[in-house]
Amino acid sequence: MSWKKYFTPVNQDGRSSPLGNTPAGSQASKTNYSSYLPDVYVGSPNRVERYLQYDTMDMDSEVNAALDIIAEFSTQPSRENGTPFKINFRDKATSVEVKLIGDYLQKWCRLQELETRIFRIFRNTCKYGDTFFIRDPETKKWLYLDPGKLVKIIVNESDGKKPEQYIIRDLNPNLHHLVVTQINPSNQNTQPSGTAYISGGAGARGMTGAFPQATGNRFSVAQNEMAIEAKHIVHISLSEGLDNNYPFGNSLLESVFKVYKQKELLEDAIIIYRVQRAPERRVFYIDVGNMPSHMAMQFVERVKNEIHQRRIPSSTGGGTSVIDSSYNPLSINEDYFFPQTAEGRGSKVETLPGGTNLGEIDDLRYFTNKLFRSLRIPSSYLPTGADDSAAVFNDGRVGTAYIQELRFNKYLERLQTLMEKEIDKEFKLYLFQNGITIDDSIFGIEFNSPQNFAAYRLSELDTQRVTTFQTVQEIPYMSKRFAMQRFLGLSQEEIMENERLWREENQDIGGNEEAAAAELRGAGITPGGIQDGMAPEEGMEGGDEGAVMAPTVGTPAAGPSGVPAPAGPPA
Repeated sequence: MSWKKYFTPVNQDGRSSPLGNTPAGSQASKTNYSSYLPDVYVGSPNRVERYLQYDTMDMDSEVNAALDIIAEFSTQPSRENGTPFKINFRDKATSVEVKLIGDYLQKWCRLQELETRIFRIFRNTCKYGDTFFIRDPETKKWLYLDPGKLVKIIVNESDGKKPEQYIIRDLNPNLHHLVVTQINPSNQNTQPSGTAYISGGAGARGMTGAFPQATGNRFSVAQNEMAIEAKHIVHISLSEGLDNNYPFGNSLLESVFKVYKQKELLEDAIIIYRVQRAPERRVFYIDVGNMPSHMAMQFVERVKNEIHQRRIPSSTGGGTSVIDSSYNPLSINEDYFFPQTAEGRGSKVETLPGGTNLGEIDDLRYFTNKLFRSLRIPSSYLPTGADDSAAVFNDGRVGTAYIQELRFNKYLERLQTLMEKEIDKEFKLYLFQNGITIDDSIFGIEFNSPQNFAAYRLSELDTQRVTTFQTVQEIPYMSKRFAMQRFLGLSQEEIMENERLWREENQDIGGNEEAAAAELRGAGITPGGIQDGMAPEEGMEGGDEGAVMAPTVGTPAAGPSGVPAPAGPPA
């Protein structure tokens, strides 16, 4: 009888995909016989579901430690005022204004409990990309808003897309803990469209979850939602307005999401391999002699049943003549006996080794180091052996700093700059509401400098500069002002400020004014005019002896061969 082969063509448009009924024209990752791995690496396109992904990433020890390091180094308290902020005066302010702003800064920080909350605020902003608060109109306190409860932001497109309303659901203020939204009792977060994200559930696709189906339009408000004006919302964000997520910010974890998923998959593969392949197995060699193949297989099967089954007397009666066979799994604590002939022929049992290379985790360490490098964490901040490729900037002197630490310091300063704008605006609003009318353009609120080891490098540099200056100033034809500018690194403003403070300090000395003036003149600076430095008697004519003129640099007379002669003591 003849036979024929029949081939069924495969529909390539995705309608008969074994992964599900996918409409035509879908992405390549959803077509027939394609993998969902690209979708896993990209993650969910929904903003709220991405917050859940960030929460899952935060459970990883490496990501959790990296976020803690970034937040701790960026929220250092100040020794002067005890707050995590410092006041940067852009213009000259009076002593009353300086004291007033400092006192109200401490009051404002105590009101918002920023001594304990600033770490979590900075950390959540880095983690989610945004941190939202509702400002209580009566107490002026910040009430924390879960970003997953923020449904949408309505902006005014005619006014440059300025936010006007924030649509929030599940409002349930907790004034004791300064929280304004309801906390879900389980790990289920109901989406605005009615779908539920269940981590690892049947309706989810791994970490990506189920894609929500949007209902209604962007101006509709559900029954459990409430619209709050933007003037009552404090929105601290990492957005610069240059990305497509405006008015929402981008999380720092967004750039390491693919690396995290690769590390997670590799960890799971290592665990599965060790569980599946690590246990030892035994090989039974059964001597079948010269039996035919069909009888040999029957004999091997009978020996296997003898080993796997144990003969015990029946409990249903019949005396000891009735025996049942019960299942007896192989145990490593039991002995096995097989007969052998005088020639040494017979059955034997050998143990197969378990999984090999179980201690080789170089590939996992590679992805872990890649995760830390993506988050800009210096290798010196990590546990010993976490990164063996640390590049150290070493010039052979004491107090050397890692070049990674310097880059990390600049990176934290950029993050601080993005968050300072909203905090500075809120503090100035607090001053205005309390009746403090100070020009807000003369000062600004900034985070304290991040903790780093670059300060030790700067201290070493200052020591070297002072040593060089002390050597150079002994040269008779070298200007002291030029030496201060060139070898001490002082600017013109700093030199003038030093002269002013020097005069104020030395004018308080009673009978040593002339000696102090002579000392200053010996450094190339005259408290009077230039004529006073050349002819003191003429410089005092026609003016008050106690008058102090603007400081100028003395011009010593030229000596032989055109070299300026050193300035001598005053006449």
